[in-house]
Amino acid sequence: MKKLLTLLACALFATTLWAQQALWGGVPVVSPEINSDNTVTFRLKAPKAVKVQVTGDFLPTQKIKTPFGEFDGLGYADLKEGKDGVWEYTTPEPLAPELYSYSFVVDGLKIMDPSNVYMSRDVSSVTNVFIIGGGCADLYKVNDVPHGTVSRIWYDSPTLGMKRRMTVYTPAGYETSGKRYPVFYLLHGMGGDEEAWMALGRTSQIMDNLIAQGKAEPMIVVMTNGNASQEAAPGETSDGFVAPNMNLPKTMEGSFETAFPDVVKFVDKTYRTKANKKGRAIAGLSMGGYHSLHISKQYPDMFNYVGLFSAGIMPNKDVRSPIYEDFDKKLDVQFSKKPALYWIGIGKTDFLYQANVEFRKLLDQKGYKYTYLETGGGHIWRNWRIYLTEFASKLFK
Repeated sequence: MKKLLTLLACALFATTLWAQQALWGGVPVVSPEINSDNTVTFRLKAPKAVKVQVTGDFLPTQKIKTPFGEFDGLGYADLKEGKDGVWEYTTPEPLAPELYSYSFVVDGLKIMDPSNVYMSRDVSSVTNVFIIGGGCADLYKVNDVPHGTVSRIWYDSPTLGMKRRMTVYTPAGYETSGKRYPVFYLLHGMGGDEEAWMALGRTSQIMDNLIAQGKAEPMIVVMTNGNASQEAAPGETSDGFVAPNMNLPKTMEGSFETAFPDVVKFVDKTYRTKANKKGRAIAGLSMGGYHSLHISKQYPDMFNYVGLFSAGIMPNKDVRSPIYEDFDKKLDVQFSKKPALYWIGIGKTDFLYQANVEFRKLLDQKGYKYTYLETGGGHIWRNWRIYLTEFASKLFK
């Protein structure tokens, strides 16, 4: 028995050594390094590389043509090789306060920064991230304020015939207050899922900080999965580790909007909510803005606050669904009930900008009141975090 225990101990020690090997790599390379003047230095040790570049949303954009139109694509900057095969690039100007993403490209191959463990996934793209503090970016940080709770919870959707998952933020003190709270339904864009607003939108940090500063009312935030064919985010379902995909079945054809009352019913049953129109808001980015537009007009007694962030407006011409029928009449009914806030935000170079111009013309012609915010830039998370901050600050006042 003593010999057996000794063998087991040796085996465990050897396994531990193997598992820890990845932690022992000599002197680390510091990257990214945020300098005192808010310039940023990127470094990568690649002694055999011929060309190393960094790409990210901190660089000037470049135009990219796609089947969906012309987009602002990410720019590239060259690193220079220095001592011991360490390549380096420093931004020529200080970076403004913001949450930024980036990757390296080594001899044509995109890789993550091995010196930076902080990453996020947007559909099928994984990038490193860093924050330049100050201004709006301080809302994206974890600060010394009371923190809410973030839960991943499954619910039954009889309309879609499956169990589905949502992410729910409850404000600090929810568990012990005994109070009822208003609910903000926050929807993601095409290819996203119930993780997107948390990982890329910094929703919990923004809400914690706004509430702590007295700029937003304490509220529950529900982040659904807007892909009607999915149970949950990729890797979180019975399908296993499937590749994230933007071209999913049942996309923007009415199924998600039809099933949305299942979500509201579950939330009102499960949480202490103010279960009425005055206590509900809905908003989303891109496809989520499209969903917010059509859900709110389909159920005009459900939401008192509506936010369209870089929203798609109308379905494709070949789409047929009762959800999209009688568009003008449903809009008339919705605005006759006087929503407390109808909010539209979009970037000047967004590929959906003209569609939003046409929609606003329609609202103007009918005399419907709305609030409008136009920002620089295009179809980007930098804008959507701003829109979330602005919209959430106006809710349930």
